[in-house]
Amino acid sequence: MSNTSASVALPDGRSLQARINGSVLTLALGDQPLTQLQGERASESGDKKGTRDSARDWHLQLVECDGERRLEAIWAACYWHFALYPDCHALHWRDLDIDAELLRSGLIANAQGASLRSLFWQLPEQWLRAPASAGYPQLFAVAGGVRYPQRPPTPKGEVYRRFDNRLGQWISLRTLDVDTDLERFNRWQNDPRVSAFWEETGSLEEHRAHLQKLDEDPHSLMLIGCFDDEPFAYFEVYWAQEDRLGRYYDAGHYDRGIHMLVGEAHRRGPHKVRSWLSALSHYLLLDEPRTQTLVSEPRADNDRMIAHLQRVGFCRLKEFDFPHKRAALMAMTREGFFDRCDLC
Repeated sequence: MSNTSASVALPDGRSLQARINGSVLTLALGDQPLTQLQGERASESGDKKGTRDSARDWHLQLVECDGERRLEAIWAACYWHFALYPDCHALHWRDLDIDAELLRSGLIANAQGASLRSLFWQLPEQWLRAPASAGYPQLFAVAGGVRYPQRPPTPKGEVYRRFDNRLGQWISLRTLDVDTDLERFNRWQNDPRVSAFWEETGSLEEHRAHLQKLDEDPHSLMLIGCFDDEPFAYFEVYWAQEDRLGRYYDAGHYDRGIHMLVGEAHRRGPHKVRSWLSALSHYLLLDEPRTQTLVSEPRADNDRMIAHLQRVGFCRLKEFDFPHKRAALMAMTREGFFDRCDLC
């Protein structure tokens, strides 16, 4: 580490400030000092375990920390390293008193004192902005010959927010409001580039009826994606088991599917897809921990979208025929997403 200062943004409006002096990292939340750490990469510490991954890890020690803020300090240290060093997979804590509180928090994975990237990004509190589906009681319903869990009420307003340090922009998701977003949705769907794949061109009145129907459907969730609070995309999320897709594979009770539309031309590009597709996947996996698989069914000849999905961890399982298109079944597991965890 060199002598420098930096900061990263938190979804609650605060910033995590850092002062780096050699191997000493001093962290503050806003103007409030939080902790001081001694840290170095495993390769710098003389770790000779020899694996490529271990050289990306860090060894840390709490030098100064108020005992009552220990959890907050460890969370901040994890966020600093995992958000700014995408190749960092673990933090190894020296001389840390490992107790039940730390282990229950998920910040520390084991008695050896390791904080894991794959666990950290599964902690929902900072990123979720609305009540989650998590913990909704399981009550089964049957419709159309399909037995599936009753779904919770859909949230309203902003549901997810995170600062993407790679882009230097906020990525957020909010639910679609029919009155506010109708004109935007109509313009996007009538764009020839979009309609070539969605085939949903129509008038304002037709699109209003379509959106109102989806808004009343408990198996669907309509989201607007925003960069720095500017709407740029429409995402349609659905519970796969009771969807038409559920008839084409062995859908789990909490599998979720996604349809994706980028409406603003200046927000296109692979680096931005990487950001919003990772954020959308992250939100859905945090919203319901029982969700083990995310699926998508783009047109089989939509090579660009399929490549984007594969870059964030989706696998092409098969091709199949919907009544209206030849589709590719793309799937990503919870374990696969958090194991690679490209968030930053």
